[in-house]
Amino acid sequence: VKTGSKPFIYHQALYLTEMPGTADIASSMSQTQAERMRSVFINVSKIPLLFLFLYMFVCSLDVLSSAFQLAGGKVAGDIFNDNAILSNPVAGLVVGILVTVLVQSSSTSTSIVVSLVSSGLLNVRSAIPILMGSNIGTSVTNTIVALMQAGERDEFERAFAGATVHDCFNWLSVLVLLPLEATTGLLRRLSQAVVDTFHISSGDKAPEMLKVMTEPLTKLIIQLDKSVITGIAMGDEAMSNRSLVRVWCKNHILTSSVNVSVGDSFNCTSVQPCWQSNATTWTTQNMTLLVNIEKCSHLFVDSWLSDLAVGLILLACSLLLLCTCLLLLVKLLNSLLQGQVAKAIQRIINTDFPYPFGWLAGYLAILVGAGMTFVVQSSSVFTSAITPLIGIGVISIERAYPLTLGSNIGTTTTAILAALASPGDKLAAAFQVALCHFFFNILGILLWYPVPTTRLPIRMARTLGQRTAKYRWFAVLYLLLCFLLLPSLVFALSMAGWQIMAGVGVPFAAALLLVSVVNMLQVHRPGCLPVRLQSWDFLPVWMHSLQPLDTLLTKVTLCCAKGASEPDLIQCSMDHDVSSFMDCGNHA
Repeated sequence: VKTGSKPFIYHQALYLTEMPGTADIASSMSQTQAERMRSVFINVSKIPLLFLFLYMFVCSLDVLSSAFQLAGGKVAGDIFNDNAILSNPVAGLVVGILVTVLVQSSSTSTSIVVSLVSSGLLNVRSAIPILMGSNIGTSVTNTIVALMQAGERDEFERAFAGATVHDCFNWLSVLVLLPLEATTGLLRRLSQAVVDTFHISSGDKAPEMLKVMTEPLTKLIIQLDKSVITGIAMGDEAMSNRSLVRVWCKNHILTSSVNVSVGDSFNCTSVQPCWQSNATTWTTQNMTLLVNIEKCSHLFVDSWLSDLAVGLILLACSLLLLCTCLLLLVKLLNSLLQGQVAKAIQRIINTDFPYPFGWLAGYLAILVGAGMTFVVQSSSVFTSAITPLIGIGVISIERAYPLTLGSNIGTTTTAILAALASPGDKLAAAFQVALCHFFFNILGILLWYPVPTTRLPIRMARTLGQRTAKYRWFAVLYLLLCFLLLPSLVFALSMAGWQIMAGVGVPFAAALLLVSVVNMLQVHRPGCLPVRLQSWDFLPVWMHSLQPLDTLLTKVTLCCAKGASEPDLIQCSMDHDVSSFMDCGNHA
């Protein structure tokens, strides 16, 4: 008792003195409940902010498209006006890419192509490569959006991979289907068979559900007269001197009868009665006059600036708004989708159906992507909206891939509805062009989705994501190379003649194929290769690594960093990764 009970009683008493009282427990519970209610209130209040930022994000994309059209719309129209260029399939493909990048809207470039075909200025054979190019050009928007998440390496890797999976799918589809179309006319014959089989009647215009929500704001900023681009493309010289900025939003056509002289009675061919007065024969003719009634009410309606200047101002402002909204969206999503909520959403979005129906989940995602794109009427908006979700890890790239494929289909169904609104005499050609776009995406999906081993775009996008996470400047290089420099080079070679293009293109394609095969063997079957080819170490470093270029860019960046102190620059120079240096420079 002396050695055991006393210490036991002492510790028990000490424990009882440290135990909180009933009042303390109640206070603690009330504080916990109050904190929980406060947390719920804060999270609920974030949801309207989330929709507000999403709305501003979509509006910024709309203004960005208008800015690109102001800056390059007339150039795009001039390019479309040159039928000698468009008769070359490769040149037509590049024109589709460049024009869509310039106007930032595949819907605009596709509608111009439909107008050219329906008016007889362009045949269906020449229109198909342009549609393929517009498919590639429209994917530049979500790639630009992915650049806004460059601040966090892991997010940037996922976001860039999710954005470029769209590019990889489009490029691979074009590499297979463009030569096939040029040699066999597969898409043209298939679409012609559908047009001939079904009795197509003119329908309603495509719904513009997204425009109904965004136009009240975007119309206050800028309004464009898109008929100017179409007129230039169709060879109307009068349109060249007109501004793309819309000035008059409401006008009226007046028809009045006026008396005109016709010289003598022999020239009196009018259906209206003629009469003579003082040896002059008169008749009545109907004249129409377009009267402007009401001016538009946007910021640049009375501006003296040129279209290019307005376009550059809007480009800078829309990019600033786009970056701000995207950063705030990512912050809000990260704060909302935490813990069990994030895990639950990830399970719902990325889960597969039970065996043996697991394969159906991907096809359901394709239908969801097509439906959502049909609702918002823009594949760029849909793919740009899911890019931040891919970056923060809510949507996996395996699920983003079928969503993107569905978005490609959704944007073509909108074009089909728009074609159905064409006049009766122009309906067949317009509908055939829209069907060619639809079948191109369907055949691309059949090539690169049903069999898991053929889903090359996912593996290619992952590689690009890993590369850009290590060298962040590579993302800008990729954008310039794939959407500007490479198309421009191919365009120049195609205009020089097929002999020169074949002389340059065939060796380049053969070397690229050889390098790809050797790379695959180095990874999977190195024993099948000679010892020297089992790695690229025998080549100069700059030929198989981006490290020398990264080191060069690091030195250039060091020279340009005026504001950082010398110790900070020395510390930063020890890291050869430009991206890490940029982080270090920001810290300095």
